[in-house]
Amino acid sequence: MRGLVIGLAGVGLSMTYSILNFANFSHGDYISAGAFSGWATTYLVAGLGRADIGSLLLVGAGGSVFGGALGIGVSTTPLAVVLGVVIAGVGTVLLSLFVDRTVFKPLRNEGGITLLIASIGVAFALRYLMQFVFGSEVRGTTSQPPAYSFYVIDGWLRVNYHDMTLFVIAVGLMLAVHLLLQRSKLGKAMRAMADNGDLARITGIPTEHVVRWTWIIGGALTGVAGYMFVLWKGTLAFDDGWLLLLLIFAAVILGGIGSVYGAIAGGIVIGLTASMAVIWIPSAFARAAAFVVMILILLVRPQGIFAGRSTA
Repeated sequence: MRGLVIGLAGVGLSMTYSILNFANFSHGDYISAGAFSGWATTYLVAGLGRADIGSLLLVGAGGSVFGGALGIGVSTTPLAVVLGVVIAGVGTVLLSLFVDRTVFKPLRNEGGITLLIASIGVAFALRYLMQFVFGSEVRGTTSQPPAYSFYVIDGWLRVNYHDMTLFVIAVGLMLAVHLLLQRSKLGKAMRAMADNGDLARITGIPTEHVVRWTWIIGGALTGVAGYMFVLWKGTLAFDDGWLLLLLIFAAVILGGIGSVYGAIAGGIVIGLTASMAVIWIPSAFARAAAFVVMILILLVRPQGIFAGRSTA
C-alpha cells in the first residue's frame, strides 16, 4: 500500500522532470495540499449539521472535531470519501496551475537550477501556510474500517476497506496514465517533448498546451495520492507530503529519472522495503533501509530500473 502511494505520487514528479526538465521540490507540499483540501471536503460532508462548519473546514484543527467521532470511512461515509478524492485532485490541479503561471512559467527559460530553487521557495511557502491555517498537530481522520483476514502460507493477512480502496484507485489511475501515454494524441506529444523538447516545438507540437496538461495530470495524481495516503494511514499532518518526498525522489531515481513506469516500479520497491525492513531493524531506520536498497540497485544498474528520460 505504501509503495502504491509513492508510485502514484512519483508519476507526477517524473512527468514534471521529463517534460519541464527540473526537479520540483514543492511536489511534496502539493501532496499535503491535496490531502487537506480533500479531507476538509470529507469532514464537511460527513459532519454537516453535527459540528461547527469552521471546525469541519479546518479538518478538526485544535481537536475541535475528530474523524473517528464523525464515523468517517469508506463503508460508513462513502459519498464524503468520493467527494474528498475528487476535490483533492481538482484542488491540487488548480494549485499547480496557479504556481506554474505565477512562478515557474516566468522562469522557464532560466534553466533547471533556477526552477529548482524556486520550487524550494514554493515548498516552504505552501508548507508553512498550511501549518498556519490548519495547525501543526497530527489529527486522526477515520474510524476503524471493517477488515478481512486471509490465511497465506504461514500467517494471516489482514486487509481492510481502506487498503482495498487505495489499491483499486491507485492501480486504476496508473492504468489510465499508461493508456493516455500510449493511445492518445496528447500522450504522444508528451513523449515527444520528453525525448526532445526543441524538436517537438519545431515540428508544431503545442508545447504550452502539453505543459498545461502535464500539470493537470500530475497535479490530479498527486492530490489523489495525498488523500489516499491519509485515508490508508488514518492520520493527517501539515508535513506529511514533505516527509514522503524523499521516498518519492528515491523511487523516481531508482526507476529511472523521467520514466513514468520507472516511478511506479520504484515506488513499489521503496514502499515494500520501508515497510518490510521493520521485521529485522528498528522502525526508526526503515527509511534508511529503503535508501540503502536504492543505492545497491543503482550500483548494479546506474541508469535505474527503466532506463532513459522518457514519459514511457
